[in-house]
Amino acid sequence: MPSVIHEALVELFKNRPTLAAEMLHDALGQPVPTFHEARVESSDLTEILPSDRRADLVLVLVGEQQRPAMGIVVEVQLGVDLDKPYAWPVYVAQTRARHRCPTQLLVVAIHPAMARWCSRPIDTGHPGWTLTPLVLGPEAVPVVTDAEQAKAAPEVVVLSAMAHGQSEAGEAIGTAFLAATPGLDEERRALYADLVLSSLNEAARRTLEAMMKAGYEFQSEFARSYVAKGVEKGREEGLREGALKTKAHDVLAVLEARGLEVPADVREYVLASTDIAELDRWIRRAAVVSDARELLATIDS
Repeated sequence: MPSVIHEALVELFKNRPTLAAEMLHDALGQPVPTFHEARVESSDLTEILPSDRRADLVLVLVGEQQRPAMGIVVEVQLGVDLDKPYAWPVYVAQTRARHRCPTQLLVVAIHPAMARWCSRPIDTGHPGWTLTPLVLGPEAVPVVTDAEQAKAAPEVVVLSAMAHGQSEAGEAIGTAFLAATPGLDEERRALYADLVLSSLNEAARRTLEAMMKAGYEFQSEFARSYVAKGVEKGREEGLREGALKTKAHDVLAVLEARGLEVPADVREYVLASTDIAELDRWIRRAAVVSDARELLATIDS
């Protein structure tokens, strides 16, 4: 089952259909055609293939005479999935064929290690056809601290909080988000507050909670539907579990990106960790060890 963070990121791009085009153009410097509308399309890309093909989100930019100007396949990637290099070219090809327009793949990866993994070119085996995903990593996401900018694009400030909320700019990002909340409907306001608060560093979160109201708790129907399984441990535990899983996959992604073989017992040990600080140490160690087993040996010694 997709995590709350995964589904919430997809929801951001659904709620603001122009967001994908804005990020492609403004953050990644990609040319985007003139369009009058950004339309959410069916993400079910199954054709005559026996296997299910479902992208996270498919958007079509509509140009003159209501003709599709460009398709955008949006994929949110929080962990290593070895099936994606095979599925992503299919998503692009099927979307291009269905809507008869140029199509780009935008992968959203809010953690640096995953952004690097997702950025690797995919050699399809056909001469001249190498798909290089366009990756929106944390470095490409703008740091939004301006209230007017947040009001104009609430989804961008939420994305900014998810990418940069642990930095020194966390409090300023949270304050900018508060300026945008009066213009949101109740459900979006609750969902976005959940995401921003869960993304900020502890000091920034305390400040923002005090500014909002005492005793803030996760309140959106969207968040509750995904966090409900962990109610007995506290509603915030659901998001914490998502963060643990993501960081564990980051450790493995760094090791694999460096070409190191990861034995099954090391993989199992990393994925079983329930200590965020420990996982953060492992991410740093994964960048320098010469053997995957050294990761655990170093921590244990």
